[in-house]
Amino acid sequence: MKATRRRISVIVPTRDRLDFLPQALASIRALEGSEYTFEILVGDNGFAAETRLIAEKFGANYIKVDRTGAGAARNAGLEAATGDYLAFLDDDDVWMSTHLRDQLAILDARPEVDAVIGQAVSTDTALQPVSKPWPQESPGEGDELLRKMLSGFFPQIGTTVARIQIREMIGSFDEKLIGGQDLDWLLRIARRRTLSCALAPCVLFRQRPPGSYDALQRKRVGFDRRVFLRHAVPEWRIWGSPKAFIKAYSGTLIHFYWYFVWAALDRANAGQRVAAARCVISAIAILPWRAAYDVVAPGALRTAIRAILFGPKPSRAQPTATS
Repeated sequence: MKATRRRISVIVPTRDRLDFLPQALASIRALEGSEYTFEILVGDNGFAAETRLIAEKFGANYIKVDRTGAGAARNAGLEAATGDYLAFLDDDDVWMSTHLRDQLAILDARPEVDAVIGQAVSTDTALQPVSKPWPQESPGEGDELLRKMLSGFFPQIGTTVARIQIREMIGSFDEKLIGGQDLDWLLRIARRRTLSCALAPCVLFRQRPPGSYDALQRKRVGFDRRVFLRHAVPEWRIWGSPKAFIKAYSGTLIHFYWYFVWAALDRANAGQRVAAARCVISAIAILPWRAAYDVVAPGALRTAIRAILFGPKPSRAQPTATS
């Protein structure tokens, strides 16, 4: 008997990413064959007419969305999905050839598991890897996984494979969250159902150039803070002490803090004192207790502040060759 191909609904939110979207859709179709058949659902809340043509070129179902945000685009695909499983891919990322198989194996072997995450590989804008697959070790399940997800471990939504029934169990993405809505959705699974992890590389996760998106990071930090409090406060039991709770809160926001610290240092060294000062203020606002320590201790933040006040240290002149 021939094995039945898995029918997987793949939700791809997009907004005017004409250069990246074809790569994303091609990487999905590249996995199609004897094991899988894909229903690709492109939710578009952008303005470029070419997006529909790109979706149709790859046999995807194009859905025009009149609401902003990745959550709204994902919800349009979620509502239209007819597959047995759900999977996701952001329009600037790419699936790897090792995606799906390990997640589906867990779902087959363990009926109590509702969704499985995998490993992501961070890349530069040209999709050249800049990290090892993460997480490098299993984050566990249940309270162990929940603690890690509320302490700075953010699973990449593109690594997720879920049973279609999760749509009714968990509901849709929160469209009020411009950032963090994917983490919020996965946290709901981790809290109410069973979320597992397969240590298999799944997605090339494209990163923006460091320090190139200050305004977006300032918006995101507020949403990630809201997601943390939404889930961490009701789960107070898993922390054990106020100190552990504060440490988890710091872990959730620390990557934003370091983004602005290093951005401040770069701008200060470039003589951009006003921009550097704004980054310092942002870092302090995110984690004031960490900033207070780093102002005293030698490090990037103190160096940035000194450069803002007194100018960057002149680089040492390189010796010249003499004849």
